Amino acid sequence: MTLVDKPGHGPTSAAGGVASADRWTHFDLHGRVSMRVARGTPTAPQLKDMFRCFRTTSPGSGDSELVVSKTFEQIPDAADLETTLSYTDDAVTIPDARVQVVRTDAGYRLHGPGELLTSVLPLVDALMVRNGAATFHAATIEYKGMGIAMPAAGGTGKTSTIAKFMRLEGASFMGDDWGFLSEDGELLGFAKPMFIKPHHREIYPHLFEGPRKPMVPVGLSRPVGHLTTVVHPLFARYPRAAAFSRRWSPEHRMTTPERALGDRAISTRAPLTMAVYLERYAGSTTRVVERDVRWMASRMVGNFHIEMPGHSQSLVTALGATGMLPLDEYFSAKASVLRSALKDVPTFLMQVPAAMSPDAASDSIVSHVRRLLGEGDA
Repeated sequence: MTLVDKPGHGPTSAAGGVASADRWTHFDLHGRVSMRVARGTPTAPQLKDMFRCFRTTSPGSGDSELVVSKTFEQIPDAADLETTLSYTDDAVTIPDARVQVVRTDAGYRLHGPGELLTSVLPLVDALMVRNGAATFHAATIEYKGMGIAMPAAGGTGKTSTIAKFMRLEGASFMGDDWGFLSEDGELLGFAKPMFIKPHHREIYPHLFEGPRKPMVPVGLSRPVGHLTTVVHPLFARYPRAAAFSRRWSPEHRMTTPERALGDRAISTRAPLTMAVYLERYAGSTTRVVERDVRWMASRMVGNFHIEMPGHSQSLVTALGATGMLPLDEYFSAKASVLRSALKDVPTFLMQVPAAMSPDAASDSIVSHVRRLLGEGDA
């Protein structure tokens, strides 16, 4: 059963009552996806932080495509998939994760009492794809009017590379983790908070000055990060505890791009000019190989999926298993959007030695990207 907002009466609450407009925080993601979050929802502070660059005072003229609130809806006649979830054609409830997704004519309603960022992320991507854009995992910049996308796995050096590019004249920040590409070849920024880790000390020294929370030594950063990933599903059930953990975790410091990058400009969109997929490998020198558009689009789809948190992946699987988001159609449509965006754009694989320090690796990446742009070693 699909439950939808009542036309002409404004948005409805999960209980069916009319919701006052001031109960919601609104977000507009590049005019592609609209989202509103009920202000009493425990996850609201987290979503305000992570999507702050898209916050708007205008709710728009139509129904929001993604609506986030706390209270589950009643779903009559739901089927059970063993004990892991219950579902209908238009709703999925995952009891252990305390998450419910309801499909509507506009998009989705998402409910849950925990932190919902890891549920929001795949739903935003599904809506982006429906609207002719795609989310991907990358460092993104505008450089002298050119949009440059550098997809990469976590730990490859995206955040370090951003810092080095921002030292160049004509460079603007777009994002160091997630970004969007439209099918017409426009790179769209996502200036979310940045996560600074111990190995960034030499690259962002001003963020380590003065009294700060203690951080683990560089050698322990990866094991602590793995432990954080393992316990995250437990913390996500309790937003206040999760917020405390994020603030005081010795693994990283969360800061705004403005704080990290000083007075460097932040761009929201730029024409895509080049895509360079970054990898660490066992070789001794940085090497660059040209790849075709299909290769790049396929890698970007796969990298986004594997870089999502475990719950995000599980949610996509659940939506696919119940037919709410047919996976064959979703991945095919996303690959098509990316192939269209990358059409006539040079695409490369850049492999950087795994033994290089973040400082040296980021210098090498910037130097090689500039060569690809025809700037030589200037």
